[in-house]
Amino acid sequence: MPRRHLRMTGAADCSLGAALRALRTELDLPGAFPPDVLAEAADAARSPDLADHLDATGIPFLTIDPPASTDLDQAMHLERRRDGRGYRVFYAIADVAAYLRPGGALDAEAHRRVTTLYFPDGRIPLHPTVLSEGVASLLPGETRPAALWRIDLDGDGVAVATDVRRALVRSRAKLDYAGVQRQIDTGTAEEPLALLRDIGRLRAEQEVARGGISLDVPEQEIVEHDGSYGLAYRATLPAEAWNAQISLLTGMAAARLMADTGTGILRTLPLAPDGAVARLRRSAHALRIDWPHHVPYAEVVRSLDPGRSNHAAFLQECTTLLRGAGYTVFEGGDLPDPAVHAAVADLYTHCTAPLRRLVDRYASELCLAAAAEKEAPEWVREALPALPKEMAEGTRRAGTVERACVDLVEAALLEGREGELFDAYVVDVQDRDPSVGTVHLRDPAIVGRIEGGTAALPLGERLRVRLTRAGPAARTVLFAPA
Repeated sequence: MPRRHLRMTGAADCSLGAALRALRTELDLPGAFPPDVLAEAADAARSPDLADHLDATGIPFLTIDPPASTDLDQAMHLERRRDGRGYRVFYAIADVAAYLRPGGALDAEAHRRVTTLYFPDGRIPLHPTVLSEGVASLLPGETRPAALWRIDLDGDGVAVATDVRRALVRSRAKLDYAGVQRQIDTGTAEEPLALLRDIGRLRAEQEVARGGISLDVPEQEIVEHDGSYGLAYRATLPAEAWNAQISLLTGMAAARLMADTGTGILRTLPLAPDGAVARLRRSAHALRIDWPHHVPYAEVVRSLDPGRSNHAAFLQECTTLLRGAGYTVFEGGDLPDPAVHAAVADLYTHCTAPLRRLVDRYASELCLAAAAEKEAPEWVREALPALPKEMAEGTRRAGTVERACVDLVEAALLEGREGELFDAYVVDVQDRDPSVGTVHLRDPAIVGRIEGGTAALPLGERLRVRLTRAGPAARTVLFAPA
């Protein structure tokens, strides 16, 4: 089952909402910001450091985000190059460093939190909302400090020139994915918005050519109605994939810029071991996904339809190949080994979400210094060695929250249905005890542990199972062979 972008609709005070609130307490997650942090944030909001920011408010930027989003990290403007040989991408990234004093209470709290934590019914922000949803957010009609990227592409979508500098920008419009998709599909989108499809498609073609892959994992909505729960999937729109390609382009350009100067921090991912790929093949068979032995993994993923429940489930299984991703610092000109992100199939870094992720603020500073041919600020260089460990701990915490939320939702969905029979597929079997394993239900799309049988589980085969345990309090779902 897709384990990302969980979102709850319906009453916030339902039993699931109460369980989610209890989960926050159980996991000992950050709560309200301390008074000194809030005071510093309020002061920073009134007096940001705008030195060296060029005036780029004449560029008609726009943002594309979910309708309810107010923490807007990125704004874009797309245009054709004047020489007629491709495109120019302007990408503005919120300049969080304009508001944070290195070593201050606000900075220390960001290092403690590391990332924004997402729950189906809300989030625990990295920065106080006066910044992340206020003066630092690229809201429409407001002048904001930003790291302004300019990336030139040739006619095939290949990046041929990159620059980044501090600037003041002003977004003209806050758009959402459905509205953008509707305009493009109906032919009512005008440039620059109409160029999103053209550039997005070209960048997707470049991704295929270099051997990269993007996982189109659907968003999962948790619906509560009259005390019962349901899961609804929202397949991502093409506009979301095109928008993601712009962010990916910027992350790759940033990584190259740092690599050229010899100092930076990369997002790395080693190639998946053979055993992980073999396990994924078994899951594909169990979920009735056609994967001939001569067909590469990336080609199979690109053929999937996220709107189909078994395809959506397999896309989630594909995320297991992303295990091992981390952050790697390099200095003195020597790139780490491995330096490449296996899914991107190139050098890559995180730099486009500084309102929600700690490392992006540092990557932006490194790139701004590199583009200006200057040494990075001392506070950046001093923090760099500890960042990979900090990000690893923060990422693990976010993963724990994600898994706990999924477990809770699955248990809530099946609560009260103990004893019912379901059709399932056996997607994994323990080597030491083949009567214990993992099953995937197609309807509802749930993954759960199975045990209690006497015979070996038939890996990759359909199996009738009985629900033996479920409930939000325990956050467990357990099945047995029927």
